[in-house]
Amino acid sequence: MTDAITLGDQAHVALAAYEDLASLAEDIEDEWTYVTDLSAAWRGRIEAVIDERGTETISAIQVSAISRAVDEIARISDPHRAIDWLSTYPQIVLVTLGEQP
Repeated sequence: MTDAITLGDQAHVALAAYEDLASLAEDIEDEWTYVTDLSAAWRGRIEAVIDERGTETISAIQVSAISRAVDEIARISDPHRAIDWLSTYPQIVLVTLGEQP
């Protein structure tokens, strides 16, 4: 039997990957303010979900979906593409966790 994974555990994994994505996007100096404001807003939204539902267990399918999204953004090496994903990735995470973006 495997240990149950909580929403909070998986959301923290997703946030760690998001931090890496935001760091890459911050390399574009002209977009720094936009990147930091956007990433702060999405981090806040996911952290609010953790505060509300962090102890709930999630399904293996949800874990797999978030892991695949983490893998996808880990492949991004272009800062401009990272900026494109700063809004997309958190929405994938939130919808996977049964939340509205």
